[in-house]
Parts: sequence; C-alpha cells; structure tokens
Amino acid sequence: MRFFLATLFAWLAIANCVRAEWKVAQAACENSPNESIAHWQTIAEDPANDARAELHFAVFAINAVTLRVIDQPNESPADLATTMTRLHALAGVNGGYFDPENAPVGLLVSGGRKISPTSSARLLSGVLWASGTRIDITRAIHFRMNGAIKNAVQCGPLLVERGEPIAGLNDTRAARRTFAAVDGLGHAALGVCSSVSLGQLAQILRLTNVAGAKSFVRALNLDGGSSSAFWLDGFSIPEHKPVRDFVALFPRASR
Repeated sequence: MRFFLATLFAWLAIANCVRAEWKVAQAACENSPNESIAHWQTIAEDPANDARAELHFAVFAINAVTLRVIDQPNESPADLATTMTRLHALAGVNGGYFDPENAPVGLLVSGGRKISPTSSARLLSGVLWASGTRIDITRAIHFRMNGAIKNAVQCGPLLVERGEPIAGLNDTRAARRTFAAVDGLGHAALGVCSSVSLGQLAQILRLTNVAGAKSFVRALNLDGGSSSAFWLDGFSIPEHKPVRDFVALFPRASR
C-alpha cells in the first residue's frame, strides 16, 4: 500500500507539473480601421508544454454595433473579405457548420428569417444571437427564439461559461479556430486563433488579459479548420474553402 500511495503521489506531482498553464506573452491593440472596433493581436504561451498560439480579436461595445448573420445559399458563395467589403461591414468571421450539400447545420436566423431549425446535436451546445439591443451567447438547451431576435447561429461547443473553461473539451486535435465571446459587461468579441485544441482555446479565452483588460464569461466555438476566417478593414485571414454563412458587425445605425 505504501508503494502504491508513493507512486500515486509521484504521478500526481508529475501531472501537475505538465498541466496546461497558458499565459499571455504579448498583447497589443493594433491600428483599428474604425473607432467602433478594437483590433487586438495576442500571443499566448504554455511554456510547460512548449505550446504557442496567435489570436486576433475584433473587440466592440455591444451598444455601438449591430451583429448580423450573412447567409449564402447560392452554389458559388463569395469569400469573407469580398462579402464584408461589399456590405461595408466593420468586421466579420465565418459562421456555423454546414453539411456537404451546403445546408446549414443547427439554428440559423438571418435578418429575422429562420433559415434552419435548432438542432439537438450535443456538439452544437451554444447559440450566438442578436436582438435590437443585445448580443449574447446562450447555452442551446436554454435558448428560446422570440420575435426580438433577428440574427442567430447555433454552433459549438461552448468553450467558456461563467468565466471558466468547459470541462471535457477535446485536448488533442489541433486546428485553426474562430469564436465569439462576451464579457457580460457590455463588450464582446469575434476572433480567430492559430492551430490549437478546443481545450487549449478554452484555457486561453478565460485569461483575464487576453484582449486588453477584457475577461470573457462566455465563449463559443464557431466552424473551424479550413472554414476559419477573420476580416477587419485592412487585415484579413482568409478561409481555405467556401462557407455557408458569416457573422458580421455593422455600425449601430445600419439596417
């Protein structure tokens, strides 16, 4: 028994040493193309595991912008940069999942029109939504559609809830990621991250200084991998394949 306990304590000590401890190594507010969006570029590192990630955030005050879901049902969809430029958007990222036939997977609402219904799939655990006055992320099982919600996309998994990483996220498969996050105090962000696992991204997004002084209380993973795309006027990370829909930001007065 003593040998067993000693071995167990030694194993726990080793595991604790290699536990992911992500920290912000660099964070800078880049020259933003407009006063409504703050473009943060952040480098996060986990020295114990020799891991590094680069993130870009479009941080905004919820009362200053309008969030819209831009649907592309046609067979030859435009890329993010082309679409955002054409629509005179402030910023944008790719949206939710879609199947091989280009049909959206999960709830999709664009301009008040419900395009696809809510899905009970376990992966699609959150909804990013916008009404006339609010932009928020809600766990899918608690989300209730109503007439005030004009734009919404169901995706997942949820990464951060109540300021803490969601337990049990995959921590082995690395890929480019896009995400949305809110701080619960009137600010939110759209962002992109270099190749990391879902578990790693959750650990990074819960850091208190990952995008300036913002501390995100909820964060939602959007469609990642080759679909990942991020655009600000003057800065672009393009997707590697066409996607069904985008999440875009516009000035509050925009219709």
